[in-house]
Amino acid sequence: MTPPGTDLLRLEGLRKYFPIRNVWKRRIGWLKAVDDVSLTVEKGEILGVVGESGCGKSTLGKTVMGIHPPTGGRIVFEGNDITDLKPHQSRDLRRDLQYTYQDPGASLDPRWKIGKSLDEPLVIHTGLGAAARRERVSDILSAVGLPESHLDLYPHEISGGQQRRVGLARILTLQPTLVVLDEPTSGLDVSVQATVLNLFLDLQKQFDLTYVFISHDLSVVRMICDRVAVMYLGKVVELGATERIFGAPRHPYTRSLLSAIPQIGKQRITESFWLEGEPPDPGNLPSGCRFRTRCPLAAPQCEGEVPPLVEHLPGHADACLFSDRAVPGA
Repeated sequence: MTPPGTDLLRLEGLRKYFPIRNVWKRRIGWLKAVDDVSLTVEKGEILGVVGESGCGKSTLGKTVMGIHPPTGGRIVFEGNDITDLKPHQSRDLRRDLQYTYQDPGASLDPRWKIGKSLDEPLVIHTGLGAAARRERVSDILSAVGLPESHLDLYPHEISGGQQRRVGLARILTLQPTLVVLDEPTSGLDVSVQATVLNLFLDLQKQFDLTYVFISHDLSVVRMICDRVAVMYLGKVVELGATERIFGAPRHPYTRSLLSAIPQIGKQRITESFWLEGEPPDPGNLPSGCRFRTRCPLAAPQCEGEVPPLVEHLPGHADACLFSDRAVPGA
């Protein structure tokens, strides 16, 4: 059992590359979806992972889960290296590490009733009898705010928000330690989003959960996360406590993201950092800093040097050679 405040998950130089092939199926390059990512997730915290579409957020989560085998680096969970587990070892680990997909409906078998979808993980991973499984499923369904009558319904007979709750219930039946939430509020109405977010927080306390919260919705991330990792083209460019990231961002990319948050009656601290243009081709990345082609602070030095993720302030790291120039008043 990992005590609160200690590293539950540690990534060391994690990489996930996908081959780029021509029409003759020959590899002509690599798409570096996750490239040299090092960070920790503490027991009991909610770590947010944010960035534009295609920055590698979901690939990072799936690589941690083993859905994508890593190209390099290490994944350490509860002090154990789980990078290259054999199939039977990986199956045992699935009880402690769980993943929620962006589309909860697609993750539920349309031919199965909700009851069978919730019962199946217990059949595979536990030795519980039918009565004990039924009791646990009923308890978990109640915990996520759904009536027992839903056990006899099919996925298409319930709403998107209810499907999200069923997906959470299926995960919680195995009593996991770490849950990767991939865009868990996408496609939901604002009122339903608030209900689901409150449910996440209630379940975290009730079941002693740790979350990796992947999202493009910065307002939601600010509300729910303890720390935030900002990704750009496969790399973490800034990492720190949520209020520090939102209140005093250091990396120009982070400031550009925050400038896109709607503000009413407030002066922006990031109004001079609007992004221009599109991200580079991930299969043909620029030399040096990957953000330099869009960065208002870019200098010749950025072209020849890859900035490392450095902790310039206690608990607050960024990967920019000139981040002090991005801070207001600096």
